Amino acid sequence: MDKTKDNLERLQSLVKTLTKIGVALSSEHNLPKLLQMILEQARKFTSADGGTLYLVSDDKKHLNFEIVQNDSLKIKMGGVSGNPINWKPLNLYINGKPNFAMVSCYVSLTGEIVNIPDVYYVDGFDFSGTRAFDKNTGYRSKSMLVVPMKDHEDEIIGVLQLINAIDIETGQVRAFTKDDEELISSLASQAAVSINNTRLIRDLENLFESFIQVIATAIDEKSPYTAGHIERVADLTMMIANKINQVDYPPFDRLKFSDDELKELRIAAWMHDIGKIVIPEYVVDKATKLETIYDRINEIRWRYEVLKRDIYLKKLMSEYKKENAKKISTEPDIESLNEELKIIERCNTGGEILNEDLKNKIRQIAKRKIKIDNKKVNLLNDDEVKNLLVCRGTLTDEERQIINNHVVVTIKMLNQLPYPKKLKRVPEIAGSHHEKLDGSGYPNGLKEAQLSVQARILALSDIFEALTARDRPYKPAKKLSEVMRIMEFMAKDRHIDPNLFELFKKEKIYLDYAKKYLYDWQIDKTDFE
Repeated sequence: MDKTKDNLERLQSLVKTLTKIGVALSSEHNLPKLLQMILEQARKFTSADGGTLYLVSDDKKHLNFEIVQNDSLKIKMGGVSGNPINWKPLNLYINGKPNFAMVSCYVSLTGEIVNIPDVYYVDGFDFSGTRAFDKNTGYRSKSMLVVPMKDHEDEIIGVLQLINAIDIETGQVRAFTKDDEELISSLASQAAVSINNTRLIRDLENLFESFIQVIATAIDEKSPYTAGHIERVADLTMMIANKINQVDYPPFDRLKFSDDELKELRIAAWMHDIGKIVIPEYVVDKATKLETIYDRINEIRWRYEVLKRDIYLKKLMSEYKKENAKKISTEPDIESLNEELKIIERCNTGGEILNEDLKNKIRQIAKRKIKIDNKKVNLLNDDEVKNLLVCRGTLTDEERQIINNHVVVTIKMLNQLPYPKKLKRVPEIAGSHHEKLDGSGYPNGLKEAQLSVQARILALSDIFEALTARDRPYKPAKKLSEVMRIMEFMAKDRHIDPNLFELFKKEKIYLDYAKKYLYDWQIDKTDFE
């Protein structure tokens, strides 16, 4: 009666333990950790001295070593041990035929459990490799239990191989029992389902990230001048975040990003410019003030050629009609027209801030009359004058608003996606990359307390990439020293986070980025070295 009671209590204890392990396995989504947990629990249940966990390769032709452990030999390889496994995978087929000689391959191919009391005295399997291992290490492999890992569809996805069960009372190697077989078989089934679920989650996450990167690449490729911008910003963003996790000084000593938070930040960085998909190319790529679908400076050049032609013809006519000589003399000469065109071409580039003298000159030039289709019109129309009078850069106020609106579109698009809980902040992070700590940013004029550290990191990265970019048609590439001086002022004005910028300087993140992405001539000595 007591023995029956003991067996019942033992059975209940095992069921409870298996249930706990099942819960633990289902909640662990880090595959290396999960695999290590499975093997450790299997060894714990059977008091096994060592064990190996294999997974079937995607092409179903090999067994890959994933985790290898042995207490007596102090071996821990694979998983999260930090010790990689460099052993070659086992071939499930040799010359097209099933490899039944190796016990782990046999179990993987047949789905049968193999329980061997002593591997030195068994027929049907080749343990020459095991004997050679024992000879080199002084170990004595004896009892072995090999169990297939079958998922819910009865597909074998891996193999659990345990070696040398230890008798708790004597400390000697014992054979694996029938109870061990049933217990490990149950554990292996739970493990297989957990592995498949973890793989599915991982594959879906990889698919999601890959899809995001495809969209981001498409947005970048929409403009030959911004290709690579998003990738570079994402890279720099993660360089800063990873450095924060490494440093141990204030104010970052108490700030550490989890794996999920790093993933969330990386996705936000890749998605921060998704709203640019709605911006016309001629606005994104506006290299000159007169550019729309094409650069209208060519039209103006043509008009000046017409003016010069008309003047030339009038002067020819004046030789025959002396009475018009006085009128002809009031016309501008060719040299004056050439100078005017140079002024227009200079103002068209957007490379300098327009002063009032130049603005007045443009207005004066615009009033010059030219005959087109027998109608006298101004040399420059209202829209051309408006564009040429842009004080800084190449964009008009309306075009700048279109550019700025990409953040609003980004937020709108990202808010429509059904995120899992750990990615809920992607729209907030991505949508705040043009906000400033002093509240002067856009689109929402958020202030310091309203901006997460992740959003501030992304903002700094976006600004630094834009200032150092060597592929913008509307501005020349800047040297590193100039960029860092500009950002120093931005930090003082609280346009970017001063603490982040100090980290950026102190840890020389800017230099690591520069060596990776900038021209050699851009990397000059800064004030911080």
